[in-house]
Parts: sequence; structure tokens; C-alpha cells
Amino acid sequence: MKLTIIGTGKMAEAIIQGAIVYHDIEVAGRDSAKLAALVTRYPKIKSAGGFENSFDIEGKNLIFCVKPYALESVSSHFTGEANALLSVLAGTSLSSLKKHIKAKSYVRTMPNLAASHQKSMTTVFGDETFKKEAMLICESIGTALWLSSEKEIDIATAVAGSGPAFLALVAEALSDGAVKEGLKREDAYTLVRGLFEGFSPLLNEKHPAIIKDEVMSPGGTTAAGYAALEEGKVRDGLIKAISKAYEKAKG
Repeated sequence: MKLTIIGTGKMAEAIIQGAIVYHDIEVAGRDSAKLAALVTRYPKIKSAGGFENSFDIEGKNLIFCVKPYALESVSSHFTGEANALLSVLAGTSLSSLKKHIKAKSYVRTMPNLAASHQKSMTTVFGDETFKKEAMLICESIGTALWLSSEKEIDIATAVAGSGPAFLALVAEALSDGAVKEGLKREDAYTLVRGLFEGFSPLLNEKHPAIIKDEVMSPGGTTAAGYAALEEGKVRDGLIKAISKAYEKAKG
């Protein structure tokens, strides 16, 4: 499928890295230097140019990948009607997208930076007329989940979209804890990377509570550490983080 990515930022590049294997990609952006750099790094993609004056979107499958605040300023340069618009703009409703960009089908998506490794957990919602194609696109960068309402994609944004930052905090804190007790920094990071890599298959097979119960033996090291996490209200903090991110996502 031919895709036109609008944007040259980190999320746009992550999508390019993952989707380039399966799709014919062209990229458009306001920053000519960033656009040229992307084309240099990924010779298989093409530059669709900038949109200083106008940008024809007629018949294109757009992946709209700019900052939410730039929706109006960027879309003001568009002419024509896109075949489909896939938006990755957090907290930007379908009605707002329809107001600014003309397309036959509209879909909201929320991938994350793991798209660069085809490991994104991407949530999707929008017009059923483009559901099959949207899922194929999103599955080319990882796992995709079609949700049943627009409210759900705002909630999912807090988990799938913001989640890597929350997990990065956990990874960094675990590493810092090991260093505090005397482990070399490089070794601490190696341990944490291995921990996260091995945890994913376990989570695919078992409920988190079961994994916890299987690791935690009575009076053992895990039980002592887990009690400290509860004392520090780590669980409460993560739940509140999702709530705050959701509030921001829904605007």
C-alpha cells in the first residue's frame, strides 16, 4: 500500500522504520532539513516535499503525524480529498479532524515508539469503511487493537501511547536501585534489559497477578521488595498516571 506520512518527528520516523518493509512510503514535512535527513537515512522512502504553499492530498492514504497543536496550521495547506486519514494526534477527535481535513475515511490511531522495531501496541478506532486497511497498516508496525468507541482510544492513549515513558521510569529506577547497592551501572542496565525482554513472553501467557504469586515465596526477597513498593504507593502512582494521561488525552 502507498502511504503518505505527514511529519518528520520521532513518531513519524518510528513508523517509517517499521512500515517500510511492507509499504511504499513518501514523507512530507515543513522542515526541509529534517525531511532531507529522513530520505538520506531511509533511501527506500520518497520525499513528497513541503507545504509552504499547498499540498495536494487527492486520493492519498495519509498518516497524519504532527503535534496536535499544528493540526490547523498544517492542514490549511492541503488541497483535494484524501482516500483515508490515519491520525496519530493524541486527544484530537474525529470531528476535529473532519473539520480540518477532507477525506473519504477517518481513523484515529495511537502507536508508540516501538513501531521502529515492529513492536508497537497500536490502538485503532474510526470509520468501518477503512477498518481492514487501517488494521493492516497498523499491524505492519506491531500489534493492533480495534476499539469500540472514541472514548476508549483516549483511555488507551494513556497506556499504549504514554506507557513506554512509564516503563522507562520503572527500568531506570530498578537500575538505580542496583547501582545504589553496589552493582556497576553497565551491568545494572544489562540486567534490566534482559528482565524486560524475558517478561513479555510471560505476560503473553499469564495474568500479572499469577506471575507475581509464582515469583513471591513466603518471607522471601521478592516479598520484602514488594512490600516496599506497596509502602511507596507505586501501584497507586501508576493508576493515577493513567488517569492523568487520560484526562490530558481527552482534552
